[in-house]
Amino acid sequence: MRRGGHGEALLPPRRRRGPARLWVAVVALVAGTVWLCSSSLGLGLARSSSYGVKDVDVNKLWRTADSNGWRASSAPRTYWPPPPVESDSNGYLRVRCNGGLNQQRSAICNAVVAARIMNATLVLPELDTNSFWHDESGFIGIYDVPHFIKTLKYDVRIVMSIPEITTNGKTKKLKAHQIRPPRDAPVTWYTTVALEKMKKYGAIYLTPFSHRLAEDIDDPELQRLRCRVNYHALRFKPHIMKASSEIVNKLRSEGHFMSIHLRFEMDMLAFAGCIDIFTPQEQKILIKYRKENFAEKELVYRERRLIGKCPLTPEEVGLILRSMGFDNKTRIYLASGELFGGKRFMKPFKALFPRLENHSTVGPGKLEENTRGLAGSAVDYMVCLLSDIFIPTYDGPSNFANNLMGHRLYYGFRTTITPNRKALAPIFMDREEGRTARFEERVRQVMFNTHFGGPHKRVHPESFYTNSWPECFCQTNPRNHANKCPTDNIYEVLESQFQSIEGEEDIEEVKPSNQTDSTSQIEETMVK
Repeated sequence: MRRGGHGEALLPPRRRRGPARLWVAVVALVAGTVWLCSSSLGLGLARSSSYGVKDVDVNKLWRTADSNGWRASSAPRTYWPPPPVESDSNGYLRVRCNGGLNQQRSAICNAVVAARIMNATLVLPELDTNSFWHDESGFIGIYDVPHFIKTLKYDVRIVMSIPEITTNGKTKKLKAHQIRPPRDAPVTWYTTVALEKMKKYGAIYLTPFSHRLAEDIDDPELQRLRCRVNYHALRFKPHIMKASSEIVNKLRSEGHFMSIHLRFEMDMLAFAGCIDIFTPQEQKILIKYRKENFAEKELVYRERRLIGKCPLTPEEVGLILRSMGFDNKTRIYLASGELFGGKRFMKPFKALFPRLENHSTVGPGKLEENTRGLAGSAVDYMVCLLSDIFIPTYDGPSNFANNLMGHRLYYGFRTTITPNRKALAPIFMDREEGRTARFEERVRQVMFNTHFGGPHKRVHPESFYTNSWPECFCQTNPRNHANKCPTDNIYEVLESQFQSIEGEEDIEEVKPSNQTDSTSQIEETMVK
């Protein structure tokens, strides 16, 4: 599929640089090289740095990435007091989580942390399903609520709704004071503005609640709480887990399989401003959608593509996989919505990799009833999480891909192949213009220069939900004491503290699984 393009502007002639500029450049280059080498040697993060591109055995990618002695652990490592009993709580926190499934998932994590920060009781978060999915399932229709409450019993007190209060002999429902929180609000906003209103009214209602708590928090224990919510407390309902398990078992029955999040839907293409490859009628549809849903901004397709802002086409994904060495027998699970542009964009991909599946072709029949809703997205999420290899084709504002990369990192460093769209753009553009020499070699050089899902330093703008290393990981024999894994009886200690102030729970006691379980144990729990 050939892409269109615009003419390049002429560049002004380069002026000569003096010796001083040259020395600055040399010093910078040397310093950068030393830093890169020391980082690679100290952390052992780049799997591909020890061999050349031609030496890479693509079959090794079916295994998990190198852990370098790290393992997942979100258990507290310092004194962690139990949540307050009702009489000691500062009030009730109610939130409405907007967006798609994974944007809501991050918001739920933030809500738990916000409740902990304010010493408040959390009301089961509301999911704004109507605006995005036209699906009224809500929290109780997607997630296992008893499991959610039990898993977080040492962290926050959670209730199903704001209780009634009795004043002067009269019983009435406590009304929550509504507040629109600022985007990426710091912890101090919750301990001042929000807490003041909570103490005044007894309950507050934060809406909308997407990206309303800063990701960068200095307290590592609060970051670990985010991981406990995201990777342990938020478990989908049994029917979703069962459907996901059936799909994974079918795909695994013939060996390894990879999952691909093919982000080539109308909303993302309109957001990215990458429309030149479509027919005039399709371009009108995308332009109209953009005007109705996004801020007005002049976007030049060629420029957007060169900076890596355009989603990969299905054909480009196929060419990447072939260049890396995957053959046409590779089994692929596609997680995506309705692809814009129809079958003509999928045809080249299917020609390269015919063994394509999705939750409609390989899943149980009942799932088809809700493939566009939250349940379908949840099944896609679980299958991608459990796949041997995961490939996100667009990790920009894609909460699905970003959250999955973080979950797979936590879930035993499962291999993730992340295409560098900015580095790949000129290679594909050369191919489209007839310059095909060394095409596959150039693609391999880009694709094998990655960590493949292994532990690596989080660098802005990478999200905490994409990479929770090192806060939510530990080492048995660390060089730094802060990275030491907690004691095996950590939950016995927490339970003792909890029982000392709370007493026996009304709900059946379920001892939480050790947060440092092995990959096989976690997988068994997830798909059971």
